[in-house]
Amino acid sequence: MKHISLLCLYALVTLCAHKGVLSAAPSYGERGSDLGIQVFQQVVRSKPLENVVLSPHGVASILGMLLPGAHGETKKQIISGLRYKKNGPYKMLRKLHKNLTSKSNQDLVLIANAMFSQKGFPMEETFVATNKANFQCESRSLDFSNPTAASDYINEWVSNKTKGHIPTLIKADMLDSALTRLVTLNSIYFKGSWKSCFPPNNTKMRSFTDGDGTVYKVPMMSQLSIFNLVLKP
Repeated sequence: MKHISLLCLYALVTLCAHKGVLSAAPSYGERGSDLGIQVFQQVVRSKPLENVVLSPHGVASILGMLLPGAHGETKKQIISGLRYKKNGPYKMLRKLHKNLTSKSNQDLVLIANAMFSQKGFPMEETFVATNKANFQCESRSLDFSNPTAASDYINEWVSNKTKGHIPTLIKADMLDSALTRLVTLNSIYFKGSWKSCFPPNNTKMRSFTDGDGTVYKVPMMSQLSIFNLVLKP
């Protein structure tokens, strides 16, 4: 495997308060990674038998996009979850987004953000403008009373932004026509070569036993290759 691609996050994330201990002055990157790890652990616990891939930057971007529309206790909780200073998220996330999407990275990284609101439930202009300025966030109204059409549109958007690697993100039954008012999305497409590639001749088809006892034939590296990979500086 010489390339890695994809990442897309659907914004139905439940944020839990952080109770861990970090260094006295963690960097913005460390704060974002810590938040991503918290959400990752929650998702893994809810899907113990599934593969989970999650972007810490995607999690922070989703919450950052929701922040300008939040008030009172909700706003306090989002800021607390992001673990940034009161005026920190926009400055940090805007700078990070700009660096990640610079011209030198365009062949490697594509980041896209979008908000889809219920038709007839308009978003405030300042909310839309703030997210467009900070996250280059697209905004569009959809009719969630027709969940099939709405989910098809969202899935097409995701597929286009990930070069077809994620053709289907959500199902129609995930959109509640009576309750859904806003769907916030972040997608990250990443394609990069390994700095140290795996030796192809050291990868063989071997038996792998699943948790239920089913045996599969899958490509595996030899123990020597793994040993060299771990020890190589």
